[in-house]
Amino acid sequence: MDLDQQLQDLIQHAPQDSVTPDAVEAIAPVLKLIAEQLKHPQYYVLQTLNQGWVMTTISHRTDPSRQKNIIYAFPALKDALASPFSRDPQVVALPVPVIHLLFQMIAIPQLDSVVFFEVPSNPNQGTEVTRDNLQALIQNSLQQSQGRGGIPSDIA
Repeated sequence: MDLDQQLQDLIQHAPQDSVTPDAVEAIAPVLKLIAEQLKHPQYYVLQTLNQGWVMTTISHRTDPSRQKNIIYAFPALKDALASPFSRDPQVVALPVPVIHLLFQMIAIPQLDSVVFFEVPSNPNQGTEVTRDNLQALIQNSLQQSQGRGGIPSDIA
């Protein structure tokens, strides 16, 4: 699936209440912008058998009291299976469209970032997308869209 198809799929499978599909559509340009900067349309994510994503807590090199929770996204199945975290028999690697992966970052409050490994067989270099950065881009985009389509303040 290309990115536009992934966005359509995400919108179509959003809960069909009066808010969610419109909200997903409103943030779609930001999700696509970030996804276009990544190299793959899908990544393999380690998941538990009950479909929870495997999150890793890492500490800062010089200040171990600073920690963050990350998810690793691998470009190929063999890379995910080579990860030390995949050795658990309760863990599987499943493909996740990049748009869905970015969207899920918003939905998992304890997740700080996703590290996207871009080059197969090279687990030493990745692109980190932080939840804070994603949320800031979404907030900025929503504010700009409200400014364009909103009612003028001097309408009286």
